[in-house]
Amino acid sequence: MTSGTEISHDLYGATPQEVARRTGSLDQLARIDQFTEEDGKARGARRLRLVTGGGLEADIHPDRALDLGQVTYRGVPMTWVSPTGTTAPALAESRGTEWLRSFGGGLLATCGLDTFGPPSTVDGRDFPMHGRIGATPASLQETSVDAGWLRVRGEVRQASVLGENLVLQRTISAEIGDSRLTVEDRVTNQGLDPAGHMVLYHVNLGWPLLSERAHLEISSSKVTPRDEVAAAGVARWHELEPPQEGFREQVFLHDVTHTTEAVAGIDNPELGISFTLRFDTTALPALHQWKMAGVGHYVMGLEPANTAHIQGRRSAQETGSLPLLGAGESITYRMSFEFGPARREQP
Repeated sequence: MTSGTEISHDLYGATPQEVARRTGSLDQLARIDQFTEEDGKARGARRLRLVTGGGLEADIHPDRALDLGQVTYRGVPMTWVSPTGTTAPALAESRGTEWLRSFGGGLLATCGLDTFGPPSTVDGRDFPMHGRIGATPASLQETSVDAGWLRVRGEVRQASVLGENLVLQRTISAEIGDSRLTVEDRVTNQGLDPAGHMVLYHVNLGWPLLSERAHLEISSSKVTPRDEVAAAGVARWHELEPPQEGFREQVFLHDVTHTTEAVAGIDNPELGISFTLRFDTTALPALHQWKMAGVGHYVMGLEPANTAHIQGRRSAQETGSLPLLGAGESITYRMSFEFGPARREQP
């Protein structure tokens, strides 16, 4: 068992020293389990379950770029799971809008690394909706419970002959006894030429955290609708509505450049819980909000990105909005996913 002096949080009201007296193994409270899916479209895919001992349990999908799937806090589901469910990468299609056929939802779906938004074609090269990285398996390099921390680390490579060679190195970590996950990504252009690099982190929150009795909080200074549909609802961007038949998705761009750390989340006093997303705006200067209050598609997306441009690769190039990574250049992105008690009192 990890020694008590290395654990800084109490576990279920007990000090680390008392925990050692009452348990035979730390696995009783905190661990990283490893599974292989055995049925349906997910068959053969790897899945990790991270249990912090602080009320937080999170699924991690190594075969989906180490993205985060279902997450519960104190037993309450926090994320939206789509009708497709988990899909093994061999069944995912990277063309046109087929991304939607294997978008399982979950706490984090990574979009990129060379495009996000609608599909487009540039000089005969196809850039599918939200890119290819989210359906690319990772090389798993570490799963460890040590020195008071749980850590998962891996590498995902998006490469093509005569094309891009972009490498994502991801580390997911949590303190034992805590209810916070940290995701740190380092993207490196290992190609010989500068490469267009677009990344968006699709954070998907669902019921019962998401409800008309909860509160959406985003620390933005300006809100811009993506299109006419969003413009019609921009005055209500912050309202959490009940599921509605025929609801059309609304996407809003939030200006977060006035601060070095952006904060967004949902506070649910009825359940007594909250979710908070924090990210560094130096590397991720944009936040896109996906408001989808449809029946069966009841989800709030909070989506940090490295560019405010969300109209796809071709449009980003034509408008001069495409971020570039030079040959050998790297950039680091950091996000914190925090779960805790509600900040407001129930009315």
